[in-house]
Amino acid sequence: MERLRLATVWLGGCSGCHMSFLDLDEWLIDLAKMADIVFTPLADIKVFPENVDVTLVEGAVANEHHFHFVQLVRARSRLLVSFGDCAVTGNVTALRNPLGSALTVLERGYVELADVHPQIPGEPGIVPRLLERVRPVHQVVPVDYYMLGCPPPAERIRAVLESVLQNKPPRLEGRDIKFG
Repeated sequence: MERLRLATVWLGGCSGCHMSFLDLDEWLIDLAKMADIVFTPLADIKVFPENVDVTLVEGAVANEHHFHFVQLVRARSRLLVSFGDCAVTGNVTALRNPLGSALTVLERGYVELADVHPQIPGEPGIVPRLLERVRPVHQVVPVDYYMLGCPPPAERIRAVLESVLQNKPPRLEGRDIKFG
């Protein structure tokens, strides 16, 4: 059997889904025997590779970098999984949406509430521009599977990866599937 090429990415979120991935504990050793992790924020890999079998995408699309990066990830991945509630619905990351435009949120946080040096961060090439609204991943690119949870429990992550390793669609249903 050819080894699975697995990637994980982190957009706008808290990294809780990646922490849950690490909660796979000893099963990560078994996974390493069957798959190569070719991109992850847990390692210092700079360029998202081509020909990825499955990518777990944590977080919502909140800025221009996320917007362009998730399109590249989709183009280079056979299967894309929205990994956690922020990727699936926007969840906590999207709590800024009802507050208005990106500029309104930035003015409130960096000017009105500033103790010293009120200014909106915006160094070109360093600070990505916020999108007007935070969007779940499926509003930007096609998604193959949705893995709910805030964060998804390690058992669910394992079940999805085991299904993919067996070339079977994951079963993402049942009483234990809940939002946030």
